[in-house]
This record gives sequence, C-alpha cells and structure tokens, in this order.
Amino acid sequence: MVAKVVDEFGGVDILVNNAGTSSATTLEKMTDENLQIDFGIKVYGAIYCARAVLPHLKASGAGAIINTTTPGGKASSPGTQPTSLSRSAGISLTKSWAGELAEHNIRVNTICVGVLKSGQHRTRWESMNAEDSSYTLEDHWKSVGAKVPLGRIGEAQEAGDVICFLASARASYVTGTAVNVDGGTAPVV
Repeated sequence: MVAKVVDEFGGVDILVNNAGTSSATTLEKMTDENLQIDFGIKVYGAIYCARAVLPHLKASGAGAIINTTTPGGKASSPGTQPTSLSRSAGISLTKSWAGELAEHNIRVNTICVGVLKSGQHRTRWESMNAEDSSYTLEDHWKSVGAKVPLGRIGEAQEAGDVICFLASARASYVTGTAVNVDGGTAPVV
C-alpha cells in the first residue's frame, strides 16, 4: 500500500488510521477471538501502517498521523469491550507517538468519533428492516440520533472535516490531542 502511494505521489505526508467495527460485550462473554480480531484491526493495524509510513513522514519534514478512535476509549460504559479497550489503546498510542515523533515535526492526533451515518449502522438497519419492512432508514437515523444531545446522527463528512483540519498546516501546533466528534454524547472532554 505504502509503495503504491509513494510510486504515484512521490511520498507520504499524512496517515489516517481509520479501520474498525463496533464490537461490544461483557467481560464474561468476551472471547479471546473477540480480543484478537478487535486489536488486530484497530491497534495492530494502526501500528503496522504507522511503521510503514514513518520513513516517508520523516522525509516530508512535516507529517501528520490522525488515528480514529471513540469517546468510549476515554470513558468506557459497561459492556463496551473490546471496542472501548482497543480504542483506549489507540488514544494511548496517539499520546505516546506525539511525544516520540515531535522531534521530526510529525504531529499525531486522534478523533474520537461518535455515531455517524456509516456502513455499520446501515447494516444494523438492514437487519431491523428485514424484521419490520416499515422501519425505514430515515426512521433508523432518527432513532439513533435521538440519543445524541445535538438531536441527530452525524455525517461522515463532519468527522472528515476535523481530520482535514488536523492534517493541515492550520493545525501546525496541535499534537497529542483527542478531539471528540460526537454531537456532545461523551461524558468527558
């Protein structure tokens, strides 16, 4: 992947680690397989990608890494592991890497994303719609959004805009931070 980007664009200046699924269960029900899959996608995936682009980010002289995590990584609710656990690890990586990579002018931040209109939520709606065909996608967005203080589910572009800011020169003095993009649902800053 990195070789293809370098071949086409001549280098790498920005890495966005944005992979994952929402996996939530209790300690008693969580399996080793749940842990392996979740950490493999979210934590190991971020580490492998960051290691692969690091020489290119150093060469660019002003790189940025943006990790995608969740507010649950800051304040876990009961029954939200392994996702809350792996996202806590992602926030920890962000803080650690920000300190390690600052000498190379590489900024590292994370966005803690709440509920957005995404493939995951569309898949959940599809299974609900299969049971009740009158339950529309718009009904689903309204239902999920009702739990958000801003009263709606977020658009992917709203998270993308924050990522673009953090990757830009306008955020040249921002590193090691975890920004909530969640419509006000997080119980922490």
